[in-house]
Amino acid sequence: MKQYGASVVVHIVLLVLLAIGCYVLFLNRLWFSALIAAFFLMAIGVHLYFMQLKLAGMMRRLIESIRFNDMTQTFYPPFKNKVMADMAEELSQTLKAFRERLLEEEVKHQYYENLLNKVDTAVLVTDKSGRVEWMNHAAVTHLGQKSQLPDEVLKASTEDTQVVRIDKNGMMQEMAVSCTLFTTQGKEQLLVSLKNIHSVLERNEMEAWQKLIRVLTHEIMNSITPIISLSETLSERGVPEVLTEKEYAIMLQAMQTIHRRSKGLLDFVENYRKLTRIPEPVRTQVPANELFADIKKLFSDEIFHFQVSDVELSLFIDRTQIEQVLINLLKNAHEACCNKPAPRIEIKLLHIPSKGFILTVSDNGEGILPDVIDKIFVPFFTTKTSGSGIGLSLCKQIMNMHGGTISVRSERGTGSCFTLTFPVSSSASETV
Repeated sequence: MKQYGASVVVHIVLLVLLAIGCYVLFLNRLWFSALIAAFFLMAIGVHLYFMQLKLAGMMRRLIESIRFNDMTQTFYPPFKNKVMADMAEELSQTLKAFRERLLEEEVKHQYYENLLNKVDTAVLVTDKSGRVEWMNHAAVTHLGQKSQLPDEVLKASTEDTQVVRIDKNGMMQEMAVSCTLFTTQGKEQLLVSLKNIHSVLERNEMEAWQKLIRVLTHEIMNSITPIISLSETLSERGVPEVLTEKEYAIMLQAMQTIHRRSKGLLDFVENYRKLTRIPEPVRTQVPANELFADIKKLFSDEIFHFQVSDVELSLFIDRTQIEQVLINLLKNAHEACCNKPAPRIEIKLLHIPSKGFILTVSDNGEGILPDVIDKIFVPFFTTKTSGSGIGLSLCKQIMNMHGGTISVRSERGTGSCFTLTFPVSSSASETV
């Protein structure tokens, strides 16, 4: 390209010099020399014109090749000239490099498209109105060949990951929807992923029912078996003609056992009713200091240490329900570290703007066994001889109804830490 530029400059310089020469010769009346100079001037001008014309022709071929996606073109010099030969070679190499780059992009496009078509997650690209621009095979399988994203999916995609129910051929299927907003070529688009979790939900639901049935069966059998045994024993004895003191004592003991086991079964059923009849939380703005002050009245021992990161913090909660959660956790913590020489229980409340409120209850007790830590929130599961197994289950349900979470971290012999997380939406105001 530099040689071509130099050639054009040389032609222009020659044209200028010859034009000046013609003018000088014409003034000196050297007609023949002026004619020769004019001839060379025209010849160089015509040569420069045809050079530009041939170059424009090659450029036009290059533009048409790109426009019609014909990358097989090869450029040749229009006449034997080193400058034009170099120019043609450069255009051919440029088109070849462009062709190779397009081929690489096409290979990448085919690779990623085949990859997305192989995954079992439905992936769609839509505009902000929900008009589908691309979808993989899984999306076609779940939704059909649609040009518009279903309203329920579009509505859910504007929030965090949601679960929606979609009717497909008369069958309802649960789909987890997540969405990412991105901008390409100045246009906002949505990348929507749909995961069919119907089978997962069914399996989890079945496992939950099986756990619950095992617990219920275990508790009921523990109560019913001695009642049946004693009732059979009393039936076999028959009705004595004369009730002696010994026989009366035996019957009284049997009746007391039946009463005690029946009452235990009734208490168990009552606990189950409590667990399944938690009312919807009635939320109000509760100052954290007031909440902790009420809890301190119930747990006034020196082992309890309350701490709030900001004295003006407040929680948007159902006060009674959250107090019940804290009472259950503090009682468990007290029982866990009561045998320690220097027991310590810490209750801390932090506010993280991006996450909401984080409330932790930690102790330096015995900790929880690793093989049971994943079962402590299961209804009626307990490691205590006198426990009902509904305390932590009740805490988990209350936190779920508040839109929050409860989790535990424990190390055997060191202690446990329960973490209550209230989402940002639940912390309606930071101050009172």
